[in-house]
Amino acid sequence: MKRRRIGRTSLEVTEFSFGAAALGGLYRTCPRDQAMNTLQAAWDSGIRYFDVAPWYGFGLGERRVGDFLRDQPEDSYVLSTKVGRLMRPVASDKVPNYGYVDPLPFDADYDYSYDGIMRSVDFSYARLGLNRIDILYVHDIGGYTHGKALNDHHLGQLLRSGLKALEELKSSGAIKAYGLGVNEVPVCLDVMHEADIDCILLAGRYTLLDRSAVAELLPLCEKKGTSLVVGGVFNSGILATGPVPGSHFDYLPATADILAKVGAMEDIARRHGLPLAAPAIQFPLGHPSVASVLIGTAKPESLIRNMQLVEPELPASLYAEFEGLTLVAPPLGDEAVRV
Repeated sequence: MKRRRIGRTSLEVTEFSFGAAALGGLYRTCPRDQAMNTLQAAWDSGIRYFDVAPWYGFGLGERRVGDFLRDQPEDSYVLSTKVGRLMRPVASDKVPNYGYVDPLPFDADYDYSYDGIMRSVDFSYARLGLNRIDILYVHDIGGYTHGKALNDHHLGQLLRSGLKALEELKSSGAIKAYGLGVNEVPVCLDVMHEADIDCILLAGRYTLLDRSAVAELLPLCEKKGTSLVVGGVFNSGILATGPVPGSHFDYLPATADILAKVGAMEDIARRHGLPLAAPAIQFPLGHPSVASVLIGTAKPESLIRNMQLVEPELPASLYAEFEGLTLVAPPLGDEAVRV
Protein backbone atom coordinates (compact mmCIF):
# COMPACT_ATOMS: atom_id res chain seq x y z
CA MET A 1 0.00 0.00 0.00
CA LYS A 2 1.21 3.51 -0.81
CA ARG A 3 2.42 5.73 2.00
CA ARG A 4 2.27 9.48 2.57
CA ARG A 5 4.27 11.71 4.88
CA ILE A 6 2.88 13.32 8.03
CA GLY A 7 3.46 17.07 7.88
CA ARG A 8 7.10 18.03 7.64
CA THR A 9 8.21 15.04 9.73
CA SER A 10 9.97 11.95 8.39
CA LEU A 11 7.04 9.76 9.47
CA GLU A 12 5.08 8.01 6.73
CA VAL A 13 1.68 6.31 7.05
CA THR A 14 -0.28 4.04 4.76
CA GLU A 15 -2.94 5.78 2.68
CA PHE A 16 -5.59 3.77 4.48
CA SER A 17 -5.50 3.30 8.23
CA PHE A 18 -7.47 1.57 10.94
CA GLY A 19 -9.50 3.35 13.63
CA ALA A 20 -10.17 1.31 16.75
CA ALA A 21 -13.20 3.01 18.35
CA ALA A 22 -15.46 0.06 17.52
CA LEU A 23 -13.02 -2.37 19.14
CA GLY A 24 -13.86 -0.65 22.44
CA GLY A 25 -17.52 -1.63 22.02
CA LEU A 26 -18.89 1.53 20.41
CA TYR A 27 -22.70 1.08 20.24
CA ARG A 28 -22.44 -2.73 20.34
CA THR A 29 -20.37 -5.37 22.08
CA CYS A 30 -17.11 -6.48 20.47
CA PRO A 31 -15.76 -9.79 21.80
CA ARG A 32 -11.99 -10.07 22.06
CA ASP A 33 -11.67 -12.73 19.34
CA GLN A 34 -13.65 -10.57 16.95
CA ALA A 35 -11.45 -7.57 17.72
CA MET A 36 -8.27 -9.55 17.08
CA ASN A 37 -9.66 -10.97 13.83
CA THR A 38 -10.59 -7.47 12.64
CA LEU A 39 -7.09 -6.17 13.38
CA GLN A 40 -5.62 -9.15 11.53
CA ALA A 41 -7.84 -8.43 8.53
CA ALA A 42 -6.58 -4.83 8.52
CA TRP A 43 -2.98 -6.03 8.68
CA ASP A 44 -3.54 -8.57 5.90
CA SER A 45 -5.00 -5.82 3.71
CA GLY A 46 -1.77 -3.83 3.93
CA ILE A 47 -2.79 -1.31 6.59
CA ARG A 48 0.15 -0.35 8.79
CA TYR A 49 -1.22 2.71 10.58
CA PHE A 50 -3.46 2.11 13.60
CA ASP A 51 -5.27 4.77 15.64
CA VAL A 52 -6.77 4.34 19.09
CA ALA A 53 -7.62 6.43 22.18
CA PRO A 54 -8.10 6.01 25.94
CA TRP A 55 -11.75 6.98 25.37
CA TYR A 56 -12.50 3.89 23.26
CA GLY A 57 -14.07 1.48 25.72
CA PHE A 58 -12.43 3.46 28.56
CA GLY A 59 -9.09 1.79 27.88
CA LEU A 60 -10.33 -1.40 26.23
CA GLY A 61 -9.43 -0.23 22.71
CA GLU A 62 -5.84 0.50 23.71
CA ARG A 63 -5.47 -2.88 25.41
CA ARG A 64 -6.63 -4.71 22.30
CA VAL A 65 -4.60 -2.73 19.80
CA GLY A 66 -1.50 -3.09 21.99
CA ASP A 67 -2.01 -6.84 22.31
CA PHE A 68 -2.21 -7.17 18.53
CA LEU A 69 0.71 -4.91 17.63
CA ARG A 70 2.97 -6.46 20.26
CA ASP A 71 3.23 -9.54 18.06
CA GLN A 72 4.12 -7.61 14.89
CA PRO A 73 7.67 -6.84 13.74
CA GLU A 74 9.16 -3.85 15.50
CA ASP A 75 9.00 -0.62 13.48
CA SER A 76 6.65 -2.24 10.95
CA TYR A 77 3.66 -0.08 11.90
CA VAL A 78 2.67 3.44 12.97
CA LEU A 79 0.56 3.91 16.10
CA SER A 80 -1.37 6.95 17.27
CA THR A 81 -3.35 7.49 20.44
CA LYS A 82 -4.86 10.51 22.11
CA VAL A 83 -4.63 12.81 25.11
CA GLY A 84 -7.16 15.06 26.84
CA ARG A 85 -9.05 12.51 28.90
CA LEU A 86 -7.74 10.75 32.00
CA MET A 87 -9.39 7.47 32.94
CA ARG A 88 -10.51 7.22 36.58
CA PRO A 89 -11.61 3.89 38.12
CA VAL A 90 -15.21 3.69 39.32
CA ALA A 91 -17.44 1.05 40.88
CA SER A 92 -18.87 -1.42 38.39
CA ASP A 93 -22.38 -0.04 38.89
CA LYS A 94 -21.17 3.53 38.31
CA VAL A 95 -19.68 3.08 34.83
CA PRO A 96 -21.28 5.83 32.69
CA ASN A 97 -23.10 5.19 29.45
CA TYR A 98 -21.35 7.12 26.70
CA GLY A 99 -22.25 4.68 23.94
CA TYR A 100 -19.72 1.95 24.75
CA VAL A 101 -21.02 -1.54 25.49
CA ASP A 102 -19.12 -3.56 28.12
CA PRO A 103 -16.32 -1.02 28.60
CA LEU A 104 -13.70 -1.23 31.33
CA PRO A 105 -14.79 0.14 34.74
CA PHE A 106 -13.63 3.72 34.38
CA ASP A 107 -14.95 7.23 33.86
CA ALA A 108 -13.11 10.10 32.17
CA ASP A 109 -11.90 13.48 33.39
CA TYR A 110 -10.90 16.12 30.82
CA ASP A 111 -7.41 17.54 31.23
CA TYR A 112 -5.54 19.32 28.44
CA SER A 113 -2.78 20.70 30.66
CA TYR A 114 0.92 19.85 30.67
CA ASP A 115 0.55 17.49 33.62
CA GLY A 116 -2.63 15.94 32.26
CA ILE A 117 -1.03 15.17 28.91
CA MET A 118 2.09 13.68 30.47
CA ARG A 119 -0.01 11.49 32.78
CA SER A 120 -2.19 10.41 29.88
CA VAL A 121 0.83 9.26 27.89
CA ASP A 122 2.14 7.21 30.82
CA PHE A 123 -1.26 5.57 31.29
CA SER A 124 -1.47 4.79 27.56
CA TYR A 125 1.93 3.07 27.59
CA ALA A 126 0.67 0.84 30.39
CA ARG A 127 -2.63 -0.03 28.69
CA LEU A 128 -0.96 -0.63 25.31
CA GLY A 129 1.87 -2.66 26.76
CA LEU A 130 4.09 -1.04 24.14
CA ASN A 131 7.17 1.14 24.53
CA ARG A 132 6.43 3.62 21.76
CA ILE A 133 3.69 5.85 20.44
CA ASP A 134 4.30 7.60 17.12
CA ILE A 135 1.56 10.27 17.03
CA LEU A 136 -0.42 11.96 19.79
CA TYR A 137 -3.71 13.71 19.02
CA VAL A 138 -5.42 16.13 21.41
CA HIS A 139 -8.82 14.48 21.57
CA ASP A 140 -12.21 16.19 21.28
CA ILE A 141 -11.19 19.69 22.22
CA GLY A 142 -13.52 22.34 20.80
CA GLY A 143 -17.04 23.66 21.07
CA TYR A 144 -18.48 20.65 19.25
CA THR A 145 -17.81 18.51 22.32
CA HIS A 146 -17.65 21.00 25.19
CA GLY A 147 -19.65 24.08 24.23
CA LYS A 148 -18.09 27.53 24.23
CA ALA A 149 -17.76 28.23 27.95
CA LEU A 150 -16.10 24.95 28.89
CA ASN A 151 -13.95 24.96 25.80
CA ASP A 152 -12.55 28.40 26.61
CA HIS A 153 -11.12 26.75 29.74
CA HIS A 154 -9.87 23.63 27.96
CA LEU A 155 -8.34 25.55 25.07
CA GLY A 156 -6.62 27.83 27.55
CA GLN A 157 -5.08 24.78 29.24
CA LEU A 158 -3.82 23.48 25.92
CA LEU A 159 -2.35 26.76 24.71
CA ARG A 160 -0.82 27.70 28.07
CA SER A 161 0.88 24.39 28.86
CA GLY A 162 -0.45 21.38 26.97
CA LEU A 163 1.31 22.22 23.72
CA LYS A 164 4.55 22.53 25.67
CA ALA A 165 4.17 18.92 26.81
CA LEU A 166 3.58 17.74 23.25
CA GLU A 167 6.58 19.66 21.96
CA GLU A 168 8.79 18.24 24.71
CA LEU A 169 7.66 14.72 23.88
CA LYS A 170 8.42 15.29 20.21
CA SER A 171 11.79 16.99 20.71
CA SER A 172 12.88 14.18 23.06
CA GLY A 173 12.01 11.55 20.46
CA ALA A 174 9.24 9.98 22.55
CA ILE A 175 6.76 10.76 19.74
CA LYS A 176 7.30 11.68 16.11
CA ALA A 177 4.30 13.96 15.53
CA TYR A 178 1.35 15.57 17.29
CA GLY A 179 -1.87 17.37 16.46
CA LEU A 180 -5.63 17.38 17.04
CA GLY A 181 -8.24 14.63 16.86
CA VAL A 182 -11.60 16.39 16.45
CA ASN A 183 -14.97 16.51 14.67
CA GLU A 184 -15.00 20.22 13.87
CA VAL A 185 -13.12 22.83 11.86
CA PRO A 186 -13.22 25.95 14.11
CA VAL A 187 -10.93 24.61 16.86
CA CYS A 188 -8.42 23.50 14.24
CA LEU A 189 -8.21 27.06 12.97
CA ASP A 190 -7.97 28.43 16.53
CA VAL A 191 -5.01 26.19 17.39
CA MET A 192 -3.24 26.54 14.04
CA HIS A 193 -3.29 30.34 14.35
CA GLU A 194 -1.41 29.96 17.65
CA ALA A 195 0.91 27.02 17.00
CA ASP A 196 2.41 24.77 14.35
CA ILE A 197 1.06 21.23 14.52
CA ASP A 198 1.99 18.25 12.39
CA CYS A 199 -1.40 16.71 11.73
CA ILE A 200 -5.14 16.71 12.36
CA LEU A 201 -7.36 13.66 12.58
CA LEU A 202 -10.55 15.26 11.29
CA ALA A 203 -13.74 13.19 11.43
CA GLY A 204 -16.62 13.86 9.08
CA ARG A 205 -15.68 17.34 7.81
CA TYR A 206 -13.88 16.52 4.57
CA THR A 207 -16.05 13.95 2.89
CA LEU A 208 -17.94 13.47 -0.33
CA LEU A 209 -20.94 15.06 1.40
CA ASP A 210 -19.55 17.42 4.10
CA ARG A 211 -16.99 19.91 2.77
CA SER A 212 -16.64 22.05 5.91
CA ALA A 213 -12.83 21.87 5.73
CA VAL A 214 -12.55 23.25 2.20
CA ALA A 215 -12.90 27.01 2.63
CA GLU A 216 -10.33 27.74 5.36
CA LEU A 217 -8.76 24.62 6.84
CA LEU A 218 -7.37 22.97 3.73
CA PRO A 219 -5.63 26.15 2.50
CA LEU A 220 -4.16 26.68 5.98
CA CYS A 221 -2.94 23.08 6.08
CA GLU A 222 -1.21 23.57 2.74
CA LYS A 223 0.36 26.82 3.90
CA LYS A 224 1.64 25.41 7.20
CA GLY A 225 2.52 21.89 6.06
CA THR A 226 -0.04 20.23 8.33
CA SER A 227 -1.39 16.84 7.27
CA LEU A 228 -4.95 15.61 7.57
CA VAL A 229 -5.93 12.10 8.52
CA VAL A 230 -9.57 11.90 7.49
CA GLY A 231 -11.98 9.85 9.57
CA GLY A 232 -15.73 9.46 9.33
CA VAL A 233 -15.68 9.29 5.53
CA PHE A 234 -19.13 7.69 5.52
CA ASN A 235 -20.56 10.46 7.76
CA SER A 236 -21.86 8.07 10.45
CA GLY A 237 -22.77 5.45 7.87
CA ILE A 238 -25.11 7.10 5.40
CA LEU A 239 -22.54 7.26 2.58
CA ALA A 240 -22.05 3.50 2.97
CA THR A 241 -25.66 2.40 3.38
CA GLY A 242 -27.34 5.04 1.26
CA PRO A 243 -30.53 6.81 2.41
CA VAL A 244 -32.14 3.74 3.95
CA PRO A 245 -34.59 3.89 6.87
CA GLY A 246 -32.73 4.48 10.12
CA SER A 247 -29.61 5.87 8.43
CA HIS A 248 -27.52 8.34 10.42
CA PHE A 249 -25.57 11.48 9.58
CA ASP A 250 -23.20 13.11 12.06
CA TYR A 251 -24.26 10.67 14.82
CA LEU A 252 -27.96 11.56 14.54
CA PRO A 253 -30.86 10.29 12.41
CA ALA A 254 -30.54 11.77 8.93
CA THR A 255 -32.93 14.62 8.08
CA ALA A 256 -35.09 14.66 4.95
CA ASP A 257 -32.64 17.09 3.29
CA ILE A 258 -29.67 14.81 3.97
CA LEU A 259 -31.60 11.77 2.75
CA ALA A 260 -32.42 13.58 -0.49
CA LYS A 261 -28.82 14.70 -1.08
CA VAL A 262 -27.44 11.22 -0.46
CA GLY A 263 -30.10 9.68 -2.69
CA ALA A 264 -28.99 11.95 -5.53
CA MET A 265 -25.35 11.07 -4.84
CA GLU A 266 -26.25 7.39 -4.97
CA ASP A 267 -27.83 7.93 -8.39
CA ILE A 268 -24.61 9.53 -9.67
CA ALA A 269 -22.51 6.65 -8.40
CA ARG A 270 -24.92 4.11 -9.86
CA ARG A 271 -24.64 5.72 -13.30
CA HIS A 272 -20.91 4.99 -13.12
CA GLY A 273 -21.52 1.42 -12.03
CA LEU A 274 -20.25 2.10 -8.51
CA PRO A 275 -21.56 1.75 -4.97
CA LEU A 276 -21.64 5.18 -3.34
CA ALA A 277 -19.15 3.94 -0.74
CA ALA A 278 -16.40 3.71 -3.40
CA PRO A 279 -16.13 7.45 -4.22
CA ALA A 280 -16.79 8.22 -0.53
CA ILE A 281 -13.79 6.24 0.67
CA GLN A 282 -11.44 7.46 -2.06
CA PHE A 283 -12.44 11.12 -2.27
CA PRO A 284 -10.27 12.64 0.51
CA LEU A 285 -7.00 11.28 -0.92
CA GLY A 286 -7.36 13.59 -3.89
CA HIS A 287 -6.12 16.51 -1.77
CA PRO A 288 -2.36 16.80 -1.23
CA SER A 289 -2.72 17.62 2.47
CA VAL A 290 -4.49 14.33 3.20
CA ALA A 291 -2.08 11.66 4.43
CA SER A 292 -4.51 8.84 5.20
CA VAL A 293 -8.16 7.78 5.26
CA LEU A 294 -9.19 6.12 8.52
CA ILE A 295 -11.49 3.09 8.38
CA GLY A 296 -13.23 2.05 11.59
CA THR A 297 -15.08 -1.22 12.11
CA ALA A 298 -15.34 -4.13 14.52
CA LYS A 299 -16.04 -6.77 11.88
CA PRO A 300 -13.41 -8.43 9.67
CA GLU A 301 -15.89 -8.80 6.82
CA SER A 302 -16.67 -5.07 6.91
CA LEU A 303 -12.97 -4.23 6.82
CA ILE A 304 -12.44 -6.54 3.85
CA ARG A 305 -15.48 -5.12 2.05
CA ASN A 306 -14.27 -1.54 2.55
CA MET A 307 -10.78 -2.34 1.33
CA GLN A 308 -12.25 -3.80 -1.85
CA LEU A 309 -13.51 -0.27 -2.60
CA VAL A 310 -10.06 1.38 -2.70
CA GLU A 311 -9.12 -0.08 -6.08
CA PRO A 312 -9.19 0.73 -8.89
CA GLU A 313 -8.42 4.39 -8.25
CA LEU A 314 -11.31 6.50 -9.46
CA PRO A 315 -10.74 9.45 -11.83
CA ALA A 316 -10.59 12.88 -10.20
CA SER A 317 -13.15 14.17 -12.71
CA LEU A 318 -15.83 11.99 -11.10
CA TYR A 319 -16.02 14.07 -7.94
CA ALA A 320 -17.11 17.22 -9.76
CA GLU A 321 -20.48 15.57 -10.36
CA PHE A 322 -21.16 15.55 -6.60
CA GLU A 323 -20.29 19.22 -5.99
CA GLY A 324 -23.82 20.58 -6.18
CA LEU A 325 -24.95 18.22 -3.44
CA THR A 326 -22.34 18.98 -0.81
CA LEU A 327 -22.90 20.85 2.45
CA VAL A 328 -21.05 22.72 5.17
CA ALA A 329 -21.67 22.24 8.90
CA PRO A 330 -23.65 25.11 10.47
CA PRO A 331 -22.01 27.42 13.02
CA LEU A 332 -21.48 25.70 16.36
CA GLY A 333 -23.16 28.21 18.62
CA ASP A 334 -22.47 28.24 22.36
CA GLU A 335 -23.73 24.80 23.35
CA ALA A 336 -22.05 21.43 22.81
CA VAL A 337 -23.27 19.79 19.62
CA ARG A 338 -22.23 16.25 20.52
CA VAL A 339 -22.99 15.29 24.11
